[in-house]
Amino acid sequence: MPVVFKRIIFFAVLILIWQGIFLLGIWPESMIPGPFTVAETIFAGFADMTLVYDIAASFRHLFIGLAISLVIGTLLGVLLAKVKIADETLGTMILALQSVPSIVWVPLAIIWFGFTETSIIFVVVIGGTFVMTMNMRIGIKNVAPIYLKAARTMGSKGMDLFFKVVVPASIPHAVTGVRLAWAFSWRALMAAELMSTGPGLGYTLSYASDFNNMSLVIGIIIIIGVIGSVVDQLVFQRIENKVLKRWGLEEAA
Repeated sequence: MPVVFKRIIFFAVLILIWQGIFLLGIWPESMIPGPFTVAETIFAGFADMTLVYDIAASFRHLFIGLAISLVIGTLLGVLLAKVKIADETLGTMILALQSVPSIVWVPLAIIWFGFTETSIIFVVVIGGTFVMTMNMRIGIKNVAPIYLKAARTMGSKGMDLFFKVVVPASIPHAVTGVRLAWAFSWRALMAAELMSTGPGLGYTLSYASDFNNMSLVIGIIIIIGVIGSVVDQLVFQRIENKVLKRWGLEEAA
């Protein structure tokens, strides 16, 4: 059976279980609304364009923050890989900061930038930078020595060696870093928007929670999850698999 049908059956069963729990009345509708109520709320949000504007605003924040984090992360990764003292000092700090949840940066962002889009973008940048940095560092450090020796034998050195051998050899790790940076940035975005003044999916989620609109809360959670899964599987996973196949690492995918 194709994977797509397995997934359809799986989610159909989940919806049936959800509807069954709703009909049994184990919890009040104000806590767990039925799937059809949630579907109606989502449809209404798209019909009046509210959710469309929220999604557009969230993606604007994401694209700006992710682009910045990829640039900074790549440069830091190269620095850590090529400069030993930077790796032993700055690298240790970045490794520690990578374990800090993105939501922890939200109060700091608000204090520094206020309730503005800059605060949201700052948190997104923090969310994606460190994971990109570590993947670039690993990618460059793990370049097979035989490639370097072969290139040096043919007279390649310095920047020529770096751009013609090191960079291409580290691309699989870089692509994985981009995929992880997207995932971390998406989570960071939602955390930041929860404390923002809108627009954005996170802000609307917080607004709906304040007014106990559980159907909208669950609806937005579903939208966030669907967007994250679709973008990861249809965009980043495909790119990563193609790169791994191109580099002869398809089984590792």
